[in-house]
Amino acid sequence: MEQELPVIIVVVPLIASFVISFTGWWNKRLPFFLSLTALTVCLAGSGLIFNTILNQGSIQYQIGGWLPPWGIEYKIDNLNAFMLVLISFLGFITAIYAKKTVEKELPDRIFLFWCLYLLLITGLLGIAVTGDLFNLFVLLEVASLAGYALVAVGGKTATVAGFRYLIIGTIGASFYLLGVGYLYIATGTLNMGDLAQLLPAIYESRVVTTSFVFIFIGFSIKIALFPLHAWQPDAYTHAPSAVSIIISTAVAKTFAYALIRIIFSVYTINFIKTVSPVFDVICWLAAIAIIVGSVYAIVQDNLKRMLAYSSISNVGYIVLGVGLAASNSLGLTPVVMHIVNHAIIKGALFMAACGFIYKFNLDNINDFSGLSRKMPYTALVLIIASLSMIGLPPGAGFVSKWYLILAAIDAGQYPFVAVIFISTLLMLVYFWRIIETMYIKHEDSEKSLKSESIQEVNMSMKIPGVCLAALSFIIGLAWMSGFFDSFLNTLNLSFQLGVGQ
Repeated sequence: MEQELPVIIVVVPLIASFVISFTGWWNKRLPFFLSLTALTVCLAGSGLIFNTILNQGSIQYQIGGWLPPWGIEYKIDNLNAFMLVLISFLGFITAIYAKKTVEKELPDRIFLFWCLYLLLITGLLGIAVTGDLFNLFVLLEVASLAGYALVAVGGKTATVAGFRYLIIGTIGASFYLLGVGYLYIATGTLNMGDLAQLLPAIYESRVVTTSFVFIFIGFSIKIALFPLHAWQPDAYTHAPSAVSIIISTAVAKTFAYALIRIIFSVYTINFIKTVSPVFDVICWLAAIAIIVGSVYAIVQDNLKRMLAYSSISNVGYIVLGVGLAASNSLGLTPVVMHIVNHAIIKGALFMAACGFIYKFNLDNINDFSGLSRKMPYTALVLIIASLSMIGLPPGAGFVSKWYLILAAIDAGQYPFVAVIFISTLLMLVYFWRIIETMYIKHEDSEKSLKSESIQEVNMSMKIPGVCLAALSFIIGLAWMSGFFDSFLNTLNLSFQLGVGQ
């Protein structure tokens, strides 16, 4: 049964999506309950897979019985087992939050939203489990096309943002496909494990280096690494509430995972050492993204847009960790930490931001005066998540930054320590502005809320935000306690990274 679980968790949301497309138009309640059922199966299946990996090691499944490299292989190890849990959890908790927002924002497109939402989750889970580069491309496009449509389904400005996302995202996919094509020309295979064995003999080839550059550019567009981020601010700002949440959390982190998987499973650490100047450039690109994203976030008045630029900065943290992974004793530990931490924190932040829009149609930070009294729980979610993101111990954001600082020091890259400190100060500036407006400033704006009565969002929107805000500190404590040390050590050793390598 364990061998089939990777296929089951990909197929279940796909089937549910098709069922909704045929039945959801005549019953507006059915799509949500079908979606929640499918996502529950995915979450339970992901948990079983994670438990199996911890106790028994990797899982392999050959699609159609064809052995690799001729057939498509699903292969699960520590890295993608944890990604499956993260994607499924984020998909599940966002779905609970989304029910009311979709009914209000998309009353005539409810079934279309849930159909596309499940297609998106299908693509993300497929990306996490596949061991074939072309199959990864197919699933990347499934997830991306669903994402483009989900952004555009909001109508008006969202349609323009979705179209822009489509054009730029397609360029990113084209770069990725070109890189894969070069690898196939050089080796004659697309299986990740097979490529890892064949590439060392031709590491010095320009074809291999070119393929890496193309793939890196492609995924840099997908994850919105500065300066290839042009699609992201508008997409995050104008998309329906639930779409902003899932794209900023599960989608961005899954695409980051795919880049990490290709770098360390296909090209491997030996290639990184061969082309180390390339990774020095990657580190500096990441450092620039960290600072520029934070600077742009400071000058935004729209909260969702501010969070979009904050995400650009935090993508820089992930890429910086990737660039440093081969040259320090922590390996991928800071990267894995920040993927989880940022997904949880940013989910809480967007849930709070979208709650303000849902209840009072407020998205401009200058209009938030009095909001802490009208929506105390939602405001508290925003405050807790903000403090964790800034780096207040023992928040998850603090742990990420601390481990990245240790990695930079261990690698002898001291300028990046300064970059992390500067970005933290910039984060303090733009998050403090929100806190000050909600809790301290007087109601001097026309749209400010002068009434003292509490008008919170309903429980289905409140509970997911509170859970993620609480998790942003609980996860931080878990990282600091060493609860995940064994898991992280095994993960690093599987890529020949970290202590002892």
